[in-house]
Amino acid sequence: MTEVCKVYEEHLDKILEAQAKIPEEEAVLEAADFFDALGNPTRLKILLALMEAGELCTCDLSAITKLSVSAISHQLRILKDRKIVAYRKDGKNVFYRLDDEHIREILRIAIEHLSEVK
Repeated sequence: MTEVCKVYEEHLDKILEAQAKIPEEEAVLEAADFFDALGNPTRLKILLALMEAGELCTCDLSAITKLSVSAISHQLRILKDRKIVAYRKDGKNVFYRLDDEHIREILRIAIEHLSEVK
């Protein structure tokens, strides 16, 4: 059971401070979309593979995840739309990588946090 206050009492100074610092609704929705993208096991596996390898093509990601190239493409589209991965074309191949160092750091911190919880 979750612990809750035994008496309802608001702390107006803390409420006002928190409300002033919470981003605008659009930014909150974008952040929720970002974390939603990370909440899918297949997408997370793709990101962890990219974190380790640096750059992988769709065929590589298909082999790593044991999913079809079409399924991987669908997941990559979601990650690309949320600016989590970037890509480059090299002839007939398309190589994906983490969009920037922030993504790598978020993944690293999540893995570190979970290893400490055990």
